[in-house]
Amino acid sequence: MGVLLAILAVLLFSLIIFVHEFGHFITAKLSGVRVNEFAIGMGPKLFGFQKGETAYSIRLLHIGGYCAMEGEDEESEDEYAFGKAKVWKRIIIVAAGAFMNIVIGLVMMFFLQIQQPVFMTPQIAEFPEGSALQSAGLQVDDTFYSVDGYRIYTARDLSFALALADPNSVDIQVQRGGQVLSFDDVALKTVDSNGQQVVQLDFYVYPEERTVFSILKNTFTETVSVVRMVWASLAGLVTGRFGLNEMAGPVGTAQAITQAASAGLETGFLDAFNNILMMMTVITVNLGIVNLLPLPALDGGRLVFLIIEGIRRKPVPAKYEGWVHAAGFVALMAFMVVITFNDIVRLITGGSFG
Repeated sequence: MGVLLAILAVLLFSLIIFVHEFGHFITAKLSGVRVNEFAIGMGPKLFGFQKGETAYSIRLLHIGGYCAMEGEDEESEDEYAFGKAKVWKRIIIVAAGAFMNIVIGLVMMFFLQIQQPVFMTPQIAEFPEGSALQSAGLQVDDTFYSVDGYRIYTARDLSFALALADPNSVDIQVQRGGQVLSFDDVALKTVDSNGQQVVQLDFYVYPEERTVFSILKNTFTETVSVVRMVWASLAGLVTGRFGLNEMAGPVGTAQAITQAASAGLETGFLDAFNNILMMMTVITVNLGIVNLLPLPALDGGRLVFLIIEGIRRKPVPAKYEGWVHAAGFVALMAFMVVITFNDIVRLITGGSFG
């Protein structure tokens, strides 16, 4: 069963890569741009075929893929080259990959939501005896508004914010009777877990009935929550809140997927599959969002140059754009080497070199 789950994980990851590159591919085709090769995976080609102007291939390393368009990274006189298309078409082509990742994330989240008997809300329904939050002044029917400044819309937002909070001092805001009330420096209830103090939730929340409307609503709100988690995590990396030990590359991701699947297998195959699917949902939305960041070598970096071209009415010289993307690619690969090395160190020793 574990082998089957591993195969499913690889297939799901390949699906994420496929939909991203398919977004570029289909919009390029619809825009009249020549696609030289559409590949899933990187490295040596396992097999492939030619159909029309495009070569299709499956490659050995399933850590990426590509949609190689004529004139994408070099000058080309071909009338169907990427650079010959109108700038608005090129913007759509470049953004389509990230858009498709978010779409497939919504589809995966929908599959997870239709299995839920009820949905959790961020509104307090009950306190157990000795609740720290009740002692701090929170009441039944209060709805969490923010935790340490992180706005709360869903139960997932609440779990994420409490997981990051300092359990000895957290600022909480709740909505009560149409007003927003603040409770500062609240001490949360904690339990010891492997030498670390982990927050233990000492309240219960109201469930939301499962209906067609609530399934669709939660599909979108839960996906938005995942997006917000990604942005909050990126902000934490920039500000230094999170270090190398909180980051994961391909090896760390594979390890986390294995752990999630193993935990799910304790209660059944479907739970294990759902754990993997939830991680894949986070990954695909993360891929979509990160790819839109205005960084060299990413789709967002290319969008910046296209927007500049649209404003100036002429393109940035290809050699300058090429230099920027090349430098960004080298930096990105170096970053991935560091993260992967850290994954391996953590896998072997349980620690981090950073």
